[in-house]
Amino acid sequence: MSRVAVLGAGAWGTAFASLTAQVGNEAVLWTRDADIAADITSNHVNSAYHPQHQLPETISATTDVQQALANADFVVLAIPAQTLRVNLAQWASAIPSAAVVVSLLKGVEVGTHLRMSEVIHEVANVSRERIAVVSGPNLASEIAAGQPAATTIACADESVAEQVQRVCGGPTFRPYTTDDVVGTEIGGAAKNIVAVAAGIGIGMGFGENAQSALMTRGLAEIARLGVALGADPMTFSGLAGMGDLVATCGSPLSRNRTFGVNIGQGMAVAQAIAATKGTCEGFETSRGVLALGDDHGVDLPITRQVVEVLHHGASPREMLAKLMARDMKSEVWA
Repeated sequence: MSRVAVLGAGAWGTAFASLTAQVGNEAVLWTRDADIAADITSNHVNSAYHPQHQLPETISATTDVQQALANADFVVLAIPAQTLRVNLAQWASAIPSAAVVVSLLKGVEVGTHLRMSEVIHEVANVSRERIAVVSGPNLASEIAAGQPAATTIACADESVAEQVQRVCGGPTFRPYTTDDVVGTEIGGAAKNIVAVAAGIGIGMGFGENAQSALMTRGLAEIARLGVALGADPMTFSGLAGMGDLVATCGSPLSRNRTFGVNIGQGMAVAQAIAATKGTCEGFETSRGVLALGDDHGVDLPITRQVVEVLHHGASPREMLAKLMARDMKSEVWA
């Protein structure tokens, strides 16, 4: 049995902790909210995020991060991507030296343009061989309900990814491993931006042709950036690429898609943020991904137009017009 500390008791952190407990591990969740901690420990329910789903009795929760991290074999990070640096700076000294650090975060840091595993390595001085990232079509509410799902676990040392695989894999959750950390992280971060664009299109009343085009061209855009950073192109046809993109663009359970729908229906960006329960990672990450693309000379037209709408006041109609007015070209890697 392993001890798994999950830092962040939101929807995905709670669902992931439940997966690890279901296969016989001790799971402890950290949260700043004392009511959530008490609810999980006493009632084995996270009423704030999964009120309908009973959690395993081996899960507990605490507001004391030192207590959560004590003797942890696996430290799972499940907080908003743009808060990672400031939080990790406070937690780093308490992370056990032999623990595997697992990132559930899907983002690129604004300002530094670093992927989440790079932030972990830089701030907590954790070797890349001890950092694993999890990404795939993992809508938290479905996983909490025990519905079948699969995911990708990436680590520079694939034997470490296999350790994480054993800790969370079970009857309803099938993880696959890879050593392509770059591709897995870029797929997870950039698909949220495409999902915002897809949501905007839905909100504007566009049909399946538009959705299919956005997802397909979005995948090409994600793959271009990933390959420029050294990723394996095949990663983007797998769970961390196409799989995650389809779920996030296609499901009304997706916060990023719903955020986009609200904007497409006429909400101001600030109103759409306020209406979104939890963090819409695509909002800030869109700026980080666009900057990363500019750093490497990669054209990211969908991302660029999403940034124009979310951060520079462009209208959804202007976004559509600019995407449709781009020069005609061959489809292959265009």
